[in-house]
Amino acid sequence: MSVHVSSKNDQQKVWFITGSSRGLGRALAVAVLEAGDLVVATARRPEVLAGALGEHGDRVLPLALDVTDPAAARDAIDAALDRFGRIDVLVNNAGYANVSPIETSTDADFHAQFETNFWGVYNVTKAALPVLRRQGSGTVVQISSIGGRVGGSPGIASYQAAKFAVDGFSRVLAAETAPFGVRVMVVEPSGFATDWAGSSMTVHDIPEAYDATVGEMNRRVRQNTAGAAGDPARAAEIIVRTVHRGEVPGHLPLGVNAATMALEHSHHRTAEATAWEEVSRSADFGQPYPVELP
Repeated sequence: MSVHVSSKNDQQKVWFITGSSRGLGRALAVAVLEAGDLVVATARRPEVLAGALGEHGDRVLPLALDVTDPAAARDAIDAALDRFGRIDVLVNNAGYANVSPIETSTDADFHAQFETNFWGVYNVTKAALPVLRRQGSGTVVQISSIGGRVGGSPGIASYQAAKFAVDGFSRVLAAETAPFGVRVMVVEPSGFATDWAGSSMTVHDIPEAYDATVGEMNRRVRQNTAGAAGDPARAAEIIVRTVHRGEVPGHLPLGVNAATMALEHSHHRTAEATAWEEVSRSADFGQPYPVELP
């Protein structure tokens, strides 16, 4: 059954969300529906969406999607168009992290995480771009992590490397698609009460030499009895409200830790660049050289 979406100027938007079966993706799908919008909810096992989204009837299109499969991404975008006629908001949310030191990570596991966390974003975004360009409008929301800005979390190198790659990809995407009326927003959450550090995460053997770094990081994330501070429902509502406004920020940290870490990181980077400014400038022809190191 098709749902009519009359024009791009209507308040009602069509959202296409990956990784909708749990966590922030599921909370976001619920928030989208509660806001009166339509949602294409994708997951590897879309049947698990029925409990939270089934009551919304034909305002929801559940689809099976493995984001690492480019052909499947194109098919899912086509199915969304067949049902709703357009895509106003693309949310790349699917992702996961496993824990192990770089030294002992298996190549297969490192690659597999990167396939989902970066190439999945690439595949789905690329499949949707012709649609957004033809429409002359749309918003791409990349669910990253505050770690994708500040980095340095022991044990999750593949995950954070992929999030850094998503950020670089998204900056270029924003520059290329702005003339088409497409907006790009990278969401950077800190710890939220989802299954990210639960059954979704595999912790591989951590050698004793890495206990003080990778082991401590794992204990802090997975054995914190207080739980994560972030509320997925609030985060989802913030994302929906932000997308519905006229402009979106290029980057949106979510959570107290995310806000604090983003500001501290920016201040540190600014101070470091300032301290080394004369050295940096001296590398060009015509500039004073040599100069003292700070």
